[in-house]
Amino acid sequence: MAVPKRKVSPSRRNMRRSHHALGANSYVEDKDTGELRRPHHVDLKTGIYKGRQVLTPKKD
Repeated sequence: MAVPKRKVSPSRRNMRRSHHALGANSYVEDKDTGELRRPHHVDLKTGIYKGRQVLTPKKD
């Protein structure tokens, strides 16, 4: 059974956790509508993904 030989210091523990933070979401401007949307996601307002109609547009 694997058991640590020495206690992990707070400094080393925090250095390991330094990569665990979440980054901000990225958005791109839609070429057709000019609105912001997530990359590689369907535009819910128009229902278009990669130039093809994949969903029926939302009614406002």
